[in-house]
Amino acid sequence: MAEAATGLVAPRWGFFLRAETMHGYYSYLEALPNSPDRDLHEMSHGESFLALLDRKIDSPGFFCLDEPEAALSFDSTLRFLAQLMELRRAGAQVVCATHSPILAAMPDATVLEVGEWGIRETEWEELEIVGHWRRFLEAPGRYLRHLDG
Repeated sequence: MAEAATGLVAPRWGFFLRAETMHGYYSYLEALPNSPDRDLHEMSHGESFLALLDRKIDSPGFFCLDEPEAALSFDSTLRFLAQLMELRRAGAQVVCATHSPILAAMPDATVLEVGEWGIRETEWEELEIVGHWRRFLEAPGRYLRHLDG
């Protein structure tokens, strides 16, 4: 029988990604000698984001992601969630600040919600953002009528 590991898990590497700083990161990568990432500025925001994820996030580590869905379509967000799930199965640790109910739906994730109450652990179904999206999709006019002023 194998012994269980104790203490903190120490990934060998990590990656912090923030949508607002991607342009600068792309410029940094392009400036590296023999960089395979010289094409990122030529792609759309979403395409370059997914290309970066495919190229850089390919092995277990610690990933701190700040609203990664900002550049992604619905389908691309699902693809990204599948990639995160695969990384987690491989032993990665992921901390993701998101407004996306898709990303928040990651199976077996610990979901923390930040609000006027501070930080609380909750279930996906109880997230305020999930409730807002459900109500909007059921009756968009309920929300849109407040915009026509």
